Amino acid sequence: MSGRRIFTRPARIAAIAPYLWMALFFLVPFAFVVKISLSQTAIAQPPYLPVFDIGRGWQALKTAFATLSFDNFRLLVSDSLYLSSGLRSLTVAAGATAMLLLIGYPIAYAMARLPRRWQPVAMTLVIVPFWTSFLIRVYAWINILQHDGLLNKILLALHVVSTPVVWLSTDSAMYLGIVYSYLPFMILPLYATLAKIDPALLEAAADLGSSPLKSFWLVTVPLSLPGVGAGVLLCFIPIVGEFVIPDLLAGSDTLMIGQTLWLEFFTNRDWPVASATAVLLLLILLLPLLIYDRFQRRQMGRS
Repeated sequence: MSGRRIFTRPARIAAIAPYLWMALFFLVPFAFVVKISLSQTAIAQPPYLPVFDIGRGWQALKTAFATLSFDNFRLLVSDSLYLSSGLRSLTVAAGATAMLLLIGYPIAYAMARLPRRWQPVAMTLVIVPFWTSFLIRVYAWINILQHDGLLNKILLALHVVSTPVVWLSTDSAMYLGIVYSYLPFMILPLYATLAKIDPALLEAAADLGSSPLKSFWLVTVPLSLPGVGAGVLLCFIPIVGEFVIPDLLAGSDTLMIGQTLWLEFFTNRDWPVASATAVLLLLILLLPLLIYDRFQRRQMGRS
């Protein structure tokens, strides 16, 4: 019995460790953000009131809790600035994710159809961009897209255009930077799903008279839907809160929710409103996660 206890104790610790990690590094900081979102802006240090002070006793804490309000959340749903930046972020994320899926699916499909010995090489080529700093890669695109950059030089040399094209500080540059930066996040889950599809299923479809295109739509695409869902979530969710790429590549008239958060925190010093924006954004982004989880459970139930 003692031997079994010694054996199961590390297993229990290993099972509890992820929950402890999430509680310590996500739930506790998120609780602080929620508290700040319910506070009021103040010219003080820190720039919000009330500030909980355990040393003042329970009565002081009760008074502080009583002053918390949802005024910041009411401001978010009534101010056009936050509504427009939030809608802009969702629109950009949806469009960029659709582009990523259209580009990433053929690449992942081609990787899965490669001979086994070449698949690790293709995987390495997809992962190689991660070896360079994300910020450096975005700055590289600034040099490529600027007025006398590499892209305009190539287009002028090929006589595609007669004068340099304005690429930088446009939505095109922003979408290009987002698609380039997040493409591996779309390819990897798609490839992992497509590589597991049994070729015998496609052979069986061909034996039953199905054309290659029809086999692709009726066999490959349905079986790859879990990878599609994972890739879409891995791209859509971080793109919604993206700050660096829109700030460096897009125009000044493009204000996404990540830039709004930056302005509220560091320029306006309005921590309560910025925290309320972050909390509301997190709650909105939980919706696609719940939909994907329900889809996964339904798929497991069918299988």
